[in-house]
Amino acid sequence: MKFSKTILSMTLCMSVIPMAQAAGASSYPDRPVRLIVPYAVGGATDVIGRVMARYLGDALGQSIVVENKPGAGGSTGSSFAATQSADGYTLVMMVESSHAVNPNVYAAKAYDPVKDFTPITNIANVPGVMVVNASSSYKSVQDVIDAARKAPTKLNYGSSGNGGYSHLSGALFGSTTKTQITHVPYKGLGPALNDLMSGQIDVVFDNMPSSGGLIAGGKLRALAVSSPQRLTQLPNVPTYEEVGLKPMNNMSWYGIGAPAGLDPAVLAKLSSAAKKALESPGLKKTIQDQGAIVEYTTPQQFKEIVERSNKAWAQLVQDIAFEKM
Repeated sequence: MKFSKTILSMTLCMSVIPMAQAAGASSYPDRPVRLIVPYAVGGATDVIGRVMARYLGDALGQSIVVENKPGAGGSTGSSFAATQSADGYTLVMMVESSHAVNPNVYAAKAYDPVKDFTPITNIANVPGVMVVNASSSYKSVQDVIDAARKAPTKLNYGSSGNGGYSHLSGALFGSTTKTQITHVPYKGLGPALNDLMSGQIDVVFDNMPSSGGLIAGGKLRALAVSSPQRLTQLPNVPTYEEVGLKPMNNMSWYGIGAPAGLDPAVLAKLSSAAKKALESPGLKKTIQDQGAIVEYTTPQQFKEIVERSNKAWAQLVQDIAFEKM
């Protein structure tokens, strides 16, 4: 008889768990959600993240609070997000820099970009841009190459931090042009751009969302972009391929995810809300005005993008003989 009561009790408990999960998913979200941006304020990830937070919050009917956690080329914020509860109340910007480049340039991985996260959707594909101070004597990519060859290691470039997309873009530039430009890491592209404008550094390999306004405002000069064709915003700026640097002519992806193990019902809600947000004319205009291309993907499609990108960057790191940190 005691045995039967035990079995009955266990059966009841097991039946309650799915019911509780379903109830939780149906009421989600019933409080503010936070979005971890693993880079500093003012960079491309921050710009896109804040736009997405606003429209995704509207679609969910709940506010989304952005928290910047910069450091180690996106590793600090990403590894923090990976350890949070998979309840849908912590989201994280999953971008090519932090979730494909960074894990392939550090000998010891702080997180697994595939296994430790639940991809939700890509948000946009973003062209890179090589920028210098508007008052700089460098008027073209060739000017920078010539100066670097004339005085090896004298020139420097700023990045969002060690192991980030902007860091590897500079390394790829050096490898492709056979030049040496000193790397200066920052805790995000915002601080790097500030020093570029003040003349503390020479070049930044940025993305359009963070540099676009500064270029339009006459504070920075764009030398090349990594888009399939010239951008309508910068019709006089050549693509990297046009100036003979085809390996650099690739746009990067910016998406959003959550810690691994997210409830499928909550994931479905977030995916549906993300689709609605990315179809919003306001969001589309804001992101497209930055030179980026909005792209919604299903969670599975975004997962495949992350996996393919990791394989591609692993190969690139090997090809340019980048010494892992």
